[in-house]
Amino acid sequence: MAKTFDIFAASEKMMGMDDATWARHANPWSVYSRMTAMPLLSGAIVSRVWLGWWALIPLAVVIVWIWWNPRAFAAPAHTDHWAAHGTFGERVFLNRKTIAIPAHHTAWAYAMAWVSAVGILPWVYGLWVINLWAVLLGITIIVGGKLWFVDRMAWLYQDMKDADPRYSEWPS
Repeated sequence: MAKTFDIFAASEKMMGMDDATWARHANPWSVYSRMTAMPLLSGAIVSRVWLGWWALIPLAVVIVWIWWNPRAFAAPAHTDHWAAHGTFGERVFLNRKTIAIPAHHTAWAYAMAWVSAVGILPWVYGLWVINLWAVLLGITIIVGGKLWFVDRMAWLYQDMKDADPRYSEWPS
């Protein structure tokens, strides 16, 4: 049987996430500062108007920030907050082939990924023609979908934290 592409697992692999990085990413500063990625990326791309090819420098800086963000902050002192539970839920979701999760969580995760994907259309258009409103609409849809995804992952973690000893060991 052919293996299907899993965008979530591919993203985790591309970001080089390991247990230590996931622990650090549970810090609320990491989760909330992650929301700066789209506005910063937009600014770096639009800077081509003023900087020409030199715009690759701010673009590279933003790409490094996106990669470094889950590593930028220490693991939180406590994890009894929404941001950590959302991060734990992402890990539970990524492990869904090993430990089954309720089908509605999978459906919602993919739905939120599609919501974010829809935002790419006005965002790219706005960046192409330098239309602030289209860029802002795209960012709102992309980030809104991502925040809703994280909220669903916090819910998933709450539903699954007692399903396996590995999940129970995570501080909460």
